[in-house]
Amino acid sequence: MLEGHTFFFFLVMMVQMLTGILANGLIIVVNTIDMVSRRRMIPLDLLLSCLATSRIILQLCIFFAQLGIFCLAKHSIFTDNVAFVFFINELGLWFATWLGVFYCAKIATIPHPLFLWLKMRISRLIPWLILGSVLYATFTTVALGGEASTVPKQIFLSFFSKNSTQVRPIPAMPLSVFILGLTLPSFIFIVAVLLLIFSLCSHGWKMRTMRGTGEPCRHGHISAILSILSFLILYFSHYMVALVVSTQGFHLGSTAFLFCGLMIGIYPSLHSVILVLGNPKLKQNAKMFIVHCKCSHCARA
Repeated sequence: MLEGHTFFFFLVMMVQMLTGILANGLIIVVNTIDMVSRRRMIPLDLLLSCLATSRIILQLCIFFAQLGIFCLAKHSIFTDNVAFVFFINELGLWFATWLGVFYCAKIATIPHPLFLWLKMRISRLIPWLILGSVLYATFTTVALGGEASTVPKQIFLSFFSKNSTQVRPIPAMPLSVFILGLTLPSFIFIVAVLLLIFSLCSHGWKMRTMRGTGEPCRHGHISAILSILSFLILYFSHYMVALVVSTQGFHLGSTAFLFCGLMIGIYPSLHSVILVLGNPKLKQNAKMFIVHCKCSHCARA
Protein backbone atom coordinates (compact mmCIF):
# COMPACT_ATOMS: atom_id res chain seq x y z
CA MET A 1 0.00 0.00 0.00
CA LEU A 2 1.14 3.52 -0.78
CA GLU A 3 0.70 6.06 2.00
CA GLY A 4 1.22 9.78 2.53
CA HIS A 5 3.86 11.52 0.47
CA THR A 6 4.74 8.27 -1.32
CA PHE A 7 1.26 8.19 -2.86
CA PHE A 8 1.67 11.83 -3.95
CA PHE A 9 5.00 11.05 -5.62
CA PHE A 10 3.40 8.09 -7.36
CA LEU A 11 0.60 10.27 -8.78
CA VAL A 12 3.08 12.89 -9.99
CA MET A 13 5.13 10.14 -11.60
CA MET A 14 2.06 8.90 -13.48
CA VAL A 15 1.30 12.43 -14.73
CA GLN A 16 4.93 12.81 -15.87
CA MET A 17 4.86 9.56 -17.78
CA LEU A 18 1.55 10.26 -19.54
CA THR A 19 2.59 13.83 -20.40
CA GLY A 20 5.92 12.68 -21.78
CA ILE A 21 4.42 9.89 -23.86
CA LEU A 22 1.75 12.22 -25.30
CA ALA A 23 4.23 15.01 -26.15
CA ASN A 24 6.86 12.72 -27.63
CA GLY A 25 4.24 10.60 -29.38
CA LEU A 26 2.87 13.75 -31.02
CA ILE A 27 6.35 14.64 -32.28
CA ILE A 28 6.80 11.19 -33.82
CA VAL A 29 3.33 11.04 -35.41
CA VAL A 30 3.47 14.56 -36.89
CA ASN A 31 6.97 14.08 -38.31
CA THR A 32 6.09 10.65 -39.70
CA ILE A 33 2.98 12.00 -41.47
CA ASP A 34 5.06 14.89 -42.84
CA MET A 35 7.71 12.43 -44.05
CA VAL A 36 5.09 10.32 -45.86
CA SER A 37 3.63 13.39 -47.58
CA ARG A 38 7.04 14.79 -48.57
CA ARG A 39 8.63 11.36 -49.15
CA ARG A 40 11.60 12.49 -47.11
CA MET A 41 12.34 13.75 -43.60
CA ILE A 42 14.16 17.01 -43.05
CA PRO A 43 17.19 16.83 -40.67
CA LEU A 44 15.51 18.69 -37.78
CA ASP A 45 12.45 16.42 -37.91
CA LEU A 46 14.72 13.37 -38.02
CA LEU A 47 16.61 14.56 -34.94
CA LEU A 48 13.39 15.41 -33.09
CA SER A 49 11.90 12.01 -33.95
CA CYS A 50 14.99 10.16 -32.69
CA LEU A 51 14.97 12.25 -29.52
CA ALA A 52 11.24 11.63 -28.96
CA THR A 53 11.64 7.87 -29.53
CA SER A 54 14.49 7.61 -27.02
CA ARG A 55 12.49 9.61 -24.48
CA ILE A 56 9.40 7.41 -24.78
CA ILE A 57 11.56 4.35 -24.13
CA LEU A 58 13.31 6.15 -21.24
CA GLN A 59 9.96 7.23 -19.79
CA LEU A 60 8.70 3.63 -19.79
CA CYS A 61 11.95 2.44 -18.19
CA ILE A 62 11.63 5.09 -15.47
CA PHE A 63 8.03 3.98 -14.94
CA PHE A 64 9.05 0.34 -14.35
CA ALA A 65 11.91 1.45 -12.08
CA GLN A 66 9.58 3.54 -9.94
CA LEU A 67 7.05 0.72 -9.77
CA GLY A 68 9.84 -1.38 -8.29
CA ILE A 69 10.68 1.40 -5.82
CA PHE A 70 7.04 1.59 -4.73
CA CYS A 71 6.97 -2.23 -4.38
CA LEU A 72 4.33 -2.54 -7.12
CA ALA A 73 6.54 -4.66 -9.36
CA LYS A 74 9.63 -6.86 -9.07
CA HIS A 75 12.71 -4.66 -9.11
CA SER A 76 14.62 -7.40 -10.98
CA ILE A 77 12.68 -6.42 -14.12
CA PHE A 78 14.55 -3.13 -14.06
CA THR A 79 17.90 -4.05 -12.55
CA ASP A 80 18.44 -6.93 -14.99
CA ASN A 81 18.11 -4.50 -17.90
CA VAL A 82 19.60 -1.38 -16.34
CA ALA A 83 22.54 -1.29 -18.80
CA PHE A 84 19.99 -0.82 -21.61
CA VAL A 85 18.33 1.97 -19.59
CA PHE A 86 21.60 3.86 -19.29
CA PHE A 87 22.26 3.31 -22.99
CA ILE A 88 18.90 4.93 -23.83
CA ASN A 89 19.49 7.74 -21.34
CA GLU A 90 22.92 8.55 -22.76
CA LEU A 91 21.59 8.32 -26.30
CA GLY A 92 18.81 10.78 -25.43
CA LEU A 93 21.37 13.16 -23.92
CA TRP A 94 23.38 13.08 -27.14
CA PHE A 95 20.29 13.74 -29.28
CA ALA A 96 19.34 16.68 -27.05
CA THR A 97 22.93 17.93 -27.30
CA TRP A 98 22.87 17.89 -31.11
CA LEU A 99 19.50 19.66 -31.01
CA GLY A 100 21.13 22.42 -28.97
CA VAL A 101 24.06 22.53 -31.41
CA PHE A 102 21.62 22.67 -34.36
CA TYR A 103 19.73 25.64 -32.89
CA CYS A 104 23.00 27.37 -32.02
CA ALA A 105 24.37 26.93 -35.55
CA LYS A 106 21.15 28.07 -37.24
CA ILE A 107 20.25 31.01 -34.97
CA ALA A 108 23.46 32.39 -33.47
CA THR A 109 25.64 34.87 -35.36
CA ILE A 110 29.29 34.34 -34.42
CA PRO A 111 31.97 35.66 -36.83
CA HIS A 112 34.32 32.69 -36.62
CA PRO A 113 35.38 30.50 -39.59
CA LEU A 114 34.68 27.23 -37.74
CA PHE A 115 31.22 28.40 -36.69
CA LEU A 116 30.42 29.61 -40.20
CA TRP A 117 31.50 26.21 -41.56
CA LEU A 118 29.23 24.49 -39.05
CA LYS A 119 26.31 26.79 -39.93
CA MET A 120 26.55 25.84 -43.60
CA ARG A 121 26.84 22.08 -43.01
CA ILE A 122 24.89 21.31 -39.82
CA SER A 123 21.83 20.00 -41.69
CA ARG A 124 23.92 17.50 -43.68
CA LEU A 125 25.80 16.48 -40.53
CA ILE A 126 22.67 15.55 -38.53
CA PRO A 127 22.35 11.93 -39.81
CA TRP A 128 26.04 11.33 -39.16
CA LEU A 129 25.80 12.87 -35.68
CA ILE A 130 22.87 10.56 -34.91
CA LEU A 131 24.84 7.54 -36.10
CA GLY A 132 27.89 8.67 -34.12
CA SER A 133 25.77 9.06 -30.98
CA VAL A 134 24.45 5.50 -31.30
CA LEU A 135 27.99 4.15 -31.75
CA TYR A 136 29.37 6.18 -28.83
CA ALA A 137 26.56 5.16 -26.48
CA THR A 138 27.00 1.54 -27.52
CA PHE A 139 30.74 1.75 -26.92
CA THR A 140 30.43 3.22 -23.42
CA THR A 141 27.74 0.69 -22.47
CA VAL A 142 29.15 -2.54 -23.89
CA ALA A 143 32.71 -2.29 -25.21
CA LEU A 144 34.32 -0.88 -22.05
CA GLY A 145 34.46 -4.32 -20.44
CA GLY A 146 32.38 -6.41 -18.06
CA GLU A 147 33.35 -4.47 -14.94
CA ALA A 148 32.36 -1.11 -16.42
CA SER A 149 29.05 -2.46 -17.71
CA THR A 150 28.05 -3.55 -14.19
CA VAL A 151 28.28 -0.01 -12.78
CA PRO A 152 24.69 1.03 -13.56
CA LYS A 153 23.32 -2.27 -12.24
CA GLN A 154 25.34 -1.98 -9.01
CA ILE A 155 24.05 1.58 -8.48
CA PHE A 156 20.43 0.53 -8.66
CA LEU A 157 20.90 -2.70 -6.73
CA SER A 158 22.19 -0.53 -3.88
CA PHE A 159 18.88 1.33 -3.78
CA PHE A 160 16.81 -1.85 -3.71
CA SER A 161 18.98 -3.43 -1.02
CA LYS A 162 17.47 -3.34 2.46
CA ASN A 163 20.85 -3.77 4.14
CA SER A 164 23.42 -1.11 3.35
CA THR A 165 26.24 -3.40 4.52
CA GLN A 166 25.48 -5.75 1.62
CA VAL A 167 26.13 -3.04 -0.97
CA ARG A 168 29.52 -3.32 -2.62
CA PRO A 169 31.36 -0.06 -3.41
CA ILE A 170 31.80 0.69 -7.09
CA PRO A 171 35.43 0.75 -8.31
CA ALA A 172 36.71 4.24 -9.08
CA MET A 173 37.84 3.61 -12.66
CA PRO A 174 34.58 2.11 -14.05
CA LEU A 175 32.56 4.78 -12.23
CA SER A 176 34.76 7.52 -13.72
CA VAL A 177 34.27 6.09 -17.22
CA PHE A 178 30.52 5.89 -16.59
CA ILE A 179 30.33 9.52 -15.44
CA LEU A 180 32.49 10.65 -18.38
CA GLY A 181 29.93 9.12 -20.75
CA LEU A 182 27.32 11.51 -19.32
CA THR A 183 29.65 14.51 -18.95
CA LEU A 184 30.87 14.80 -22.56
CA PRO A 185 27.45 15.45 -24.20
CA SER A 186 26.47 17.70 -21.28
CA PHE A 187 29.58 19.84 -21.76
CA ILE A 188 28.94 20.24 -25.50
CA PHE A 189 25.29 21.10 -24.85
CA ILE A 190 26.11 23.74 -22.22
CA VAL A 191 28.71 25.40 -24.48
CA ALA A 192 26.29 25.48 -27.44
CA VAL A 193 23.43 26.89 -25.36
CA LEU A 194 25.59 29.54 -23.70
CA LEU A 195 26.88 30.65 -27.12
CA LEU A 196 23.31 30.87 -28.36
CA ILE A 197 22.18 32.88 -25.34
CA PHE A 198 25.15 35.23 -25.70
CA SER A 199 24.38 35.73 -29.41
CA LEU A 200 20.69 36.40 -28.76
CA CYS A 201 21.44 38.85 -25.94
CA SER A 202 23.99 40.67 -28.10
CA HIS A 203 21.56 40.85 -31.03
CA GLY A 204 18.73 41.98 -28.76
CA TRP A 205 20.90 44.76 -27.32
CA LYS A 206 21.79 45.98 -30.83
CA MET A 207 18.14 45.96 -31.85
CA ARG A 208 17.21 47.85 -28.69
CA THR A 209 19.67 50.66 -29.44
CA MET A 210 18.36 51.03 -33.01
CA ARG A 211 15.51 53.43 -33.72
CA GLY A 212 12.16 52.08 -34.71
CA THR A 213 12.61 48.73 -33.01
CA GLY A 214 9.17 47.39 -32.15
CA GLU A 215 8.12 45.72 -28.92
CA PRO A 216 7.12 42.43 -30.62
CA CYS A 217 10.72 41.96 -31.79
CA ARG A 218 12.08 42.45 -28.28
CA HIS A 219 9.44 40.16 -26.82
CA GLY A 220 10.41 37.54 -29.39
CA HIS A 221 14.04 37.63 -28.29
CA ILE A 222 13.06 37.45 -24.62
CA SER A 223 10.78 34.50 -25.33
CA ALA A 224 13.54 32.70 -27.22
CA ILE A 225 16.06 33.30 -24.44
CA LEU A 226 13.63 32.07 -21.76
CA SER A 227 12.90 28.95 -23.80
CA ILE A 228 16.61 28.20 -24.23
CA LEU A 229 17.23 28.83 -20.52
CA SER A 230 14.49 26.34 -19.66
CA PHE A 231 16.25 23.78 -21.90
CA LEU A 232 19.52 24.45 -20.10
CA ILE A 233 18.01 24.18 -16.61
CA LEU A 234 16.16 20.94 -17.36
CA TYR A 235 19.16 19.35 -19.10
CA PHE A 236 21.61 20.35 -16.36
CA SER A 237 19.21 19.21 -13.61
CA HIS A 238 18.90 15.80 -15.27
CA TYR A 239 22.68 15.51 -15.52
CA MET A 240 23.24 16.53 -11.88
CA VAL A 241 20.61 14.08 -10.61
CA ALA A 242 22.30 11.29 -12.60
CA LEU A 243 25.60 12.16 -10.93
CA VAL A 244 24.04 12.30 -7.45
CA VAL A 245 22.32 8.96 -7.96
CA SER A 246 25.66 7.49 -9.04
CA THR A 247 27.16 8.33 -5.63
CA GLN A 248 24.68 5.94 -3.91
CA GLY A 249 24.05 8.63 -1.32
CA PHE A 250 20.35 7.95 -0.74
CA HIS A 251 18.33 5.34 1.08
CA LEU A 252 15.49 3.56 -0.66
CA GLY A 253 12.16 5.30 -0.02
CA SER A 254 13.68 8.49 1.41
CA THR A 255 12.18 11.82 0.39
CA ALA A 256 15.44 12.89 -1.28
CA PHE A 257 15.52 9.67 -3.29
CA LEU A 258 11.90 10.06 -4.41
CA PHE A 259 12.57 13.69 -5.33
CA CYS A 260 15.51 12.64 -7.52
CA GLY A 261 13.25 10.06 -9.15
CA LEU A 262 10.79 12.81 -10.03
CA MET A 263 13.57 15.04 -11.37
CA ILE A 264 14.73 12.20 -13.63
CA GLY A 265 11.18 11.96 -15.04
CA ILE A 266 10.60 15.72 -15.42
CA TYR A 267 13.33 16.21 -18.02
CA PRO A 268 12.09 13.89 -20.82
CA SER A 269 8.47 15.00 -20.36
CA LEU A 270 8.60 18.77 -19.72
CA HIS A 271 11.45 19.34 -22.18
CA SER A 272 9.40 17.68 -24.92
CA VAL A 273 6.34 19.79 -24.05
CA ILE A 274 8.47 22.93 -24.48
CA LEU A 275 9.71 21.60 -27.82
CA VAL A 276 6.11 21.13 -28.99
CA LEU A 277 5.09 24.63 -27.87
CA GLY A 278 8.15 26.18 -29.52
CA ASN A 279 7.66 24.49 -32.90
CA PRO A 280 4.86 26.07 -35.00
CA LYS A 281 4.07 22.84 -36.87
CA LEU A 282 3.93 20.72 -33.71
CA LYS A 283 2.03 23.40 -31.81
CA GLN A 284 -0.63 23.64 -34.52
CA ASN A 285 -1.11 19.87 -34.55
CA ALA A 286 -1.29 19.81 -30.76
CA LYS A 287 -4.10 22.40 -30.89
CA MET A 288 -5.94 20.34 -33.51
CA PHE A 289 -5.59 17.24 -31.33
CA ILE A 290 -6.99 19.07 -28.26
CA VAL A 291 -9.91 20.46 -30.27
CA HIS A 292 -10.64 16.99 -31.67
CA CYS A 293 -10.63 15.51 -28.16
CA LYS A 294 -13.01 18.23 -26.94
CA CYS A 295 -15.38 17.68 -29.85
CA SER A 296 -15.35 13.93 -29.27
CA HIS A 297 -16.08 14.43 -25.58
CA CYS A 298 -18.97 16.82 -26.31
CA ALA A 299 -20.42 14.41 -28.88
CA ARG A 300 -20.40 11.56 -26.34
CA ALA A 301 -21.96 13.80 -23.69
